[in-house]
Amino acid sequence: MRRAWASLLLALVLGGLVIGLAGSTRVTNDPNASLPSSAESTRVAQLQKQLPSGRTSAALIVVAKGGQPLTDADLAPAGRLGTPIVSPDRRAAIVSVPLPAGVSSDETIAAVADLRTRAGAGLPAGVTAEVTGAAGFTADLADSFTGANTRLLIVTVAVVAVLLLVTYRSPLLWLVPLAVVGLADRVTTSLVALLSRHTDLPVSGSTTGIVTVLVFGAGTDYALLLISRYREELHRHEDRFTAMRQALRGAGPAIAASAGTVVLSLLTLLLASLRSNVSLGVTAAAGIAIAAVFALLVLPAALVVCGRGLFWPFVPRPGQGGVEAERGLWARIGRAVAARPVAVTLASVIVLGLLCAGGLGTRLGLSQSEQFRVRSESVAGLETLSRYFPAGAASPTIVLTSPEQAPSALATVSGTPGVAQARIAERTATRASIQVILDAAPDTPAAFDTIRALRAELAGRALVGGSVATSLDTRDATRRDLRVIVPVILLVVLLVLVVLLRALVAPALLIATVILSFLAALGAGSLLFDHALDNQVPLFSFLFLVALGVDYNIFLVTRAREEAGRRGTRDGMVHAVAVTGAVITSAGILLAAVFAVLGVLPVITLTQIGVIVMIGVLLDTLLVRTVLVPALATLLGDRFWWPGRPRPSAELPRPAGRGRAARRTRAGR
Repeated sequence: MRRAWASLLLALVLGGLVIGLAGSTRVTNDPNASLPSSAESTRVAQLQKQLPSGRTSAALIVVAKGGQPLTDADLAPAGRLGTPIVSPDRRAAIVSVPLPAGVSSDETIAAVADLRTRAGAGLPAGVTAEVTGAAGFTADLADSFTGANTRLLIVTVAVVAVLLLVTYRSPLLWLVPLAVVGLADRVTTSLVALLSRHTDLPVSGSTTGIVTVLVFGAGTDYALLLISRYREELHRHEDRFTAMRQALRGAGPAIAASAGTVVLSLLTLLLASLRSNVSLGVTAAAGIAIAAVFALLVLPAALVVCGRGLFWPFVPRPGQGGVEAERGLWARIGRAVAARPVAVTLASVIVLGLLCAGGLGTRLGLSQSEQFRVRSESVAGLETLSRYFPAGAASPTIVLTSPEQAPSALATVSGTPGVAQARIAERTATRASIQVILDAAPDTPAAFDTIRALRAELAGRALVGGSVATSLDTRDATRRDLRVIVPVILLVVLLVLVVLLRALVAPALLIATVILSFLAALGAGSLLFDHALDNQVPLFSFLFLVALGVDYNIFLVTRAREEAGRRGTRDGMVHAVAVTGAVITSAGILLAAVFAVLGVLPVITLTQIGVIVMIGVLLDTLLVRTVLVPALATLLGDRFWWPGRPRPSAELPRPAGRGRAARRTRAGR
């Protein structure tokens, strides 16, 4: 008992120190901060700082009157802030206002909000003034996370609390894992703050939101698994400390293996070229490690300190366990699968295959106007601007060259298809800047094609940058990361499974089922989002689904391996499904619900990741783990564990082998 209290006290003291010393998280939303220094747009951004324009970020005020021609009186309020550029038909006007660049997100939000207030003051009836452009989009993106992570945390805690209460049907028990996981999340958040303040890792609002979801999802899953095994052992042992030792001996390796798999998978993001991906990998891996430590050290201490009464009104007593698991729903499902493994395998693969087909024709990459799940003024302003001006006017492209080559570069740029306007904007003794307006809207395939054409034509003479070029470089880096990291993740997970199961066939099949599940989830998500996904969605969805989705297979198959040495592979798998079915299903539903909470955030990328991971987790939980993997194990028999063979554990109780239940078990072999 003293050791348990000491563990709790140590966790509170160390956690309190980390939380107290952390300070606030330094958040950045600068897209160039994520790109490698070798990217052309990053080089342009660095060189542009030597020019006056490099120290400002343009905000565009788009003035319109619902399609009616603008009068001088209509333009007067916005004209106080800058010189209006009026469209040929006088149905719209643009006023460019330079705002300071390189400032914090809060300062950008405040500056744009002040500009919107001034632009809207004194407008005649029917006239609108919408602030868009680079500064407008940056402010709206940053402002979308203002208070959003707090809402995300509140909704996440509420979802976890409700699901724990439903799972345990106890007014007391759910409080303990929720408190432990909540403390783990606070420690993780504080550690992320320390990393943001003392390293050069760029931490964005989306990074902190994803890490919170991961810690709550994975931490609660680990708690569910441990508590389920602890309850099982309380049916066998009078002493709760002995029961907890046996629970840790049984569930601890699976939890550690699961957490290790997720941590190693997340650390593969160290290979990413995008520094934002590296940042997410480091911070999320730290969060999963902290969640696992709290689940394996702090939660056991809290449970034994509280005693058996914590499970009231369903207090587990020795002798109450026994064969009820063999008669429950999951045992019936396990036996039904084992009776028809071929039909079950074919049906499962067909269902997953049909969902995979939903991904055919998916377009990767969202335009600037598609980034927000909710309406924003910057998007509305871009739409208004695009009706009366070249759509690229909202985000001009910047070409940097030498003063001597500026005239020839300007001629090349002006003659490039897709360019609406081009002019020499600035000139110093060493640099010349050409401002380029594209025909296409920012971040669309047509805009990217024009950027590529400009770079090809100007190779060796000039550099092409600006926000559209930054988005193109980010997209190319994301796709490169996808090609490099996915095989490494698969190799890492495969090696962990081989070491854990001491087999080759089972790990290979588990990897195959998880990949199939991921492709099915991606296809279903593509259908839901009209076959348009952000570039980051495939990589992050794959990472979370493979790393987290394999958890349930680890929980199931490690228990099946324990039982296979005494019962045989077929009956061992049936028993594993019977005894783990309820807890794994609860864990999967909880994790799926937690990821769905990402929809609270207003950025469409996170909504897409949350929905796809939710679908994938449910497929892993309800189809792959429940049906497909047991069917494959039944088909292969002991070859499932090749080249090893499961051996009986001396610490496991002998199966209840008397009477009708035992005869049924032997008859099924």
